[in-house]
Amino acid sequence: MSMKFAKRVSDIQSSEVRELLKLTEQPDFISFAGGLPAPELFPVDEILKVNELLLKEDGEAALQYSTTEGHEPLREWIAERMNQRLQTNFDKDNILITSGSQQAIDLTGKIFLDEGDIVFCESPTYLAALNAFKAYGCQFVEIATDEDGMIMEDLEAKIQEYPQVKLIYVIPEFQNPTGLSWNLSRRQKLAELSGKYQIPVLEDNPYGELRFEGEALPSIRHFDQAGTILCTGTFSKIFCPGYRIGWLAGEKELLQKYTIMKQGTDLHSNTKAQREIAVYLQQYDIDAHITKILALYRKRRDTMLQKMKETFPKEVSYTHPEGGLFIWVTLPEAIDATQILQECLQEKVAFVSGETFYATSKKRNTFRLNFSSMPEDRIETGIEKLGQVLVKHIQN
Repeated sequence: MSMKFAKRVSDIQSSEVRELLKLTEQPDFISFAGGLPAPELFPVDEILKVNELLLKEDGEAALQYSTTEGHEPLREWIAERMNQRLQTNFDKDNILITSGSQQAIDLTGKIFLDEGDIVFCESPTYLAALNAFKAYGCQFVEIATDEDGMIMEDLEAKIQEYPQVKLIYVIPEFQNPTGLSWNLSRRQKLAELSGKYQIPVLEDNPYGELRFEGEALPSIRHFDQAGTILCTGTFSKIFCPGYRIGWLAGEKELLQKYTIMKQGTDLHSNTKAQREIAVYLQQYDIDAHITKILALYRKRRDTMLQKMKETFPKEVSYTHPEGGLFIWVTLPEAIDATQILQECLQEKVAFVSGETFYATSKKRNTFRLNFSSMPEDRIETGIEKLGQVLVKHIQN
């Protein structure tokens, strides 16, 4: 085409995960690619009742435009939930409803980033966040990361090296893609460094409710003394992703800037979806629903880990997440995960190669597996096929 597009369009590539999901819509595919919730757990019958009740009792408001900030009873519930679970200190005016937590990430880029600005991130990190920030012309600096999270010594050294840094992006709970969680001391230290150097932190937390085992820890925001930590959340992983309802939480004066930017983006998030969720939360026990999710996901995680133990070569290592949706696999350095993927696709098994999750590094020997969306028998079949491909490559 001869039209002249903005530079950001030429710099952004389609998400590998989204492209794989198109392929794996074929019913005979075994997909470990997307971070999809188990659809059989969606509370369809309850939602039918909620929808009827909402339209009968408050249909005109549910179908009308609404405020940019979001439905007030829903914001109140979110603030209370975060205070209980994450040890924050929010009220409804600290909450902005967004179109999924992905919109909160995008708005953060729009608010903080100019062309050439620096974003610090974990290594590896969430692919869709990289793409969202990249649209604003930023540059990325990876911070060394291990099984306990971002390494604070490296972070502080990088702050000294890149004083122009504008944003730190982290996923401290069941990180995407590794499934790992930060320890307490690193959460506390990040809040301290954020305040000391006045660098905003976006604490992305889509998976925090999905803990199967281990000790729940307070959020990074809990340790925030300077008001520099912003938090995301979403109903996509504990309810239904199709509603596309998430939120951003932070200082009220900061949220005013987000609200103005959101007005220019979509005016407000889906009115009916917000009100349906609020009615569901009044009428039903969300914790009982989450308990069902946790039981199924833990079983599927355990099934996958056991089959990996049985079929993967000893040279292959992988994480043991205490929750979330993902397992991260590391191959010997000489093995290219994209080649493994291409062979697995021929066997109708899909995963996501790890290279796309690195902002600047070009590590080709890792990949991500999702365990939430496939039933156990298909997990066993898919992992066995994957294991066979790995054995062939490593033996050669």
